[in-house]
Amino acid sequence: MALKLMYITNRPEIARIAESAGVDRIFVDLEYIGKDVRQGGLDTVQSHHTLKDIVDIKKVITTSELLVRCNPIHDKGDEYSSSEEEIEAVIKDGADIVMLPYFKTVAEVKRFIDCVGGRVRTMLLVETPEAVSVIDDILEINGIDEVFIGLNDLSLGYGKKFMFELLADGTVESLCNKFRARGLSYGFGGIASLGHGTLPSELIIKEHYRLHSSEVILSRSFCDVSHIDDLDKVKTVFVNGVREIRDFEKQCEKDAVSFAENHKQVVKKVKEILEF
Repeated sequence: MALKLMYITNRPEIARIAESAGVDRIFVDLEYIGKDVRQGGLDTVQSHHTLKDIVDIKKVITTSELLVRCNPIHDKGDEYSSSEEEIEAVIKDGADIVMLPYFKTVAEVKRFIDCVGGRVRTMLLVETPEAVSVIDDILEINGIDEVFIGLNDLSLGYGKKFMFELLADGTVESLCNKFRARGLSYGFGGIASLGHGTLPSELIIKEHYRLHSSEVILSRSFCDVSHIDDLDKVKTVFVNGVREIRDFEKQCEKDAVSFAENHKQVVKKVKEILEF
């Protein structure tokens, strides 16, 4: 089964291009509370999207699903509404899937599930060591549809130097096995276009297949639209990039015997990166 490809954007024209190229989910990212502090100084995406972006993107996509990442669970403050109010607005504005980031406790997940109330699909973003430590209890909660492992923050939480260390040291595999045993859809991390990435995308995609993952984010480096003004060029990047990934996936489906060797290559490559 082909991976569900997700791309983060709040630009309707880019969403249309991504959808037409075969991207399965357009990802609007509302998360900002606490993010600057924990990711300060890192070259990570901080999107600063708004509720209006949900409405604007929903208007232009017809086949792709709309995934919205809300803020971590929080009470009403001077500068923002409560989680209940925010999630209510997210659903009203058209989200097909709501993602909860940066949770640490069972209580936070229960509150999120209650907020959604079964009206749309739910996705948990596992990205704290605290969440990992209670993941068995979290997975007992009814109403969880999907789980995604956020390698950036989770690797920071564990004091790792490189986010794909978690793929090499068994952390991702252990979590995936738990999700699979529960019958949940799950995924992890991001990929660049084929032939690119500090850890090459081909190695990561084969790990998705080995671990029976069903979804992945197309990273900023897959198509960094902040550095491309020509929409025709953007379209070319998306069309060619998605086609190359899909062709590579067909090889993966026929070549399952190579997955164990690929994992050894992942471990070796991560070690080389850390020693560089």
